Amino acid sequence: MVNEERVILMTRMASYEAGEGKKNIKIGDYFRADYLSKQLLKSLIFSTISFVIGLVLYVLYNFDFLLENIYKIDLLALGKKMLTGYIVLVVVYGLITYIVYAFRYRHARKNLKTYYGNLKKLSSMYSEGR
Repeated sequence: MVNEERVILMTRMASYEAGEGKKNIKIGDYFRADYLSKQLLKSLIFSTISFVIGLVLYVLYNFDFLLENIYKIDLLALGKKMLTGYIVLVVVYGLITYIVYAFRYRHARKNLKTYYGNLKKLSSMYSEGR
C-alpha cells in the first residue's frame, strides 16, 4: 500500500532537487569563507576587466582630444585619478559581491538543512515501515 505522507515528502524533495536544489547543493559543498573568497576573486577579475574595457573605450572615444593635448595633460594627476577610480570600483563591486553571496550562501545552507531534515524523516519512515 502506498503511504501518502511518504509520497508527498518524496515529491517535495524531488521538486527541490530538480530546481533550486541543484544550485544549493553546489553552494553547500563549500565552507562559507571558501565560497565567499571564490566569488570575491571572480569579482576582482571581472571588475578589473570591466575597468580596462571602459578605459579603452574612453580613450578611443576621446582620441582626437588626447592626441592634441598629450603634452598639456598632467599624466601623474591623470594616473592618480585612474587609480582612485579603479580602487573605488573594486571596493564597491567587492562589497556588493560580498553582501549578495553571503546572503545566497546563508539561504542555501538554510534550505539544505531543511532538505537533509526531510531526508532523515523519510529514512525514519522507511525504517518504521510506515
